Amino acid sequence: MNTTIMPVDTVMNQRRLLGIFLRERRGRLDPAALGLSVTGRRRTAGLRREEVAMLAGISATWLTWLEQGRDIQASPQALDRLARTLRLNTAERAYLFQLSGRRDPRQPDTVDDPAAQHDRLRAAVSALSVPAYALDHRQDLLAWNRPAESLFTGWLDRPGPHNLLRYLFLDDGARRLLVDWPARAARVLAEFRADHGRYLQDPGLAALIAELRTGSRDFASRWAGADIRGREGGERLFQHPVQGLLRFRQMTLSVETRPDLRLVMLLPDLEG
Repeated sequence: MNTTIMPVDTVMNQRRLLGIFLRERRGRLDPAALGLSVTGRRRTAGLRREEVAMLAGISATWLTWLEQGRDIQASPQALDRLARTLRLNTAERAYLFQLSGRRDPRQPDTVDDPAAQHDRLRAAVSALSVPAYALDHRQDLLAWNRPAESLFTGWLDRPGPHNLLRYLFLDDGARRLLVDWPARAARVLAEFRADHGRYLQDPGLAALIAELRTGSRDFASRWAGADIRGREGGERLFQHPVQGLLRFRQMTLSVETRPDLRLVMLLPDLEG
């Protein structure tokens, strides 16, 4: 049983973020696409609270209080129905349950030794011949291999610690190395935001965000309106100072029993 007690301000922040998230996602839904009548003029876009409540089989009053950030308990079953009604993707669904402080009934309940997980990640990274690195929920790199060090020259070949967000937003070298830096920065931030709600009680994470908001105007302007997206593969382009333009296909693997750990591999794009 998890007996961790979060500070009051952290809990209040979770409720506030949850309310903002629910209102925003409700506003994105198309009533006609859900079979609802669109006769008459609607003051705002999206679905009304009463409509969402009806479709989800929950109380409209309960949904109102949830959107207002009140101190109410939401059952996993009610959140599941709400997630399906709001048409949440995988990352958004995880974010909903994170902010609600509930375990998703679709998530397997498995436990593993964190130290053992780290050791296996380090071994996996070292065994790969392609650029690879492992990172946690703060985007701190736990391990990387020689190919990754050669690719991220000026960063991973320097003394650490190494954090991906600090590199993206505080190191000018990232803008030179990463082709289409704005799109890549936005993507990484959306992935980070998807995990953020699960770790609001982590003071180190709060300190990192505060540091980035102070040190980077780009981060500060993007943070409030960042999308929430799951990790996906795709083409990654690098303008290497020695090797020139390099093309890779990124593959990211999650550790099922430790959702805060990721293994990222950059596979040579032979079709590029």
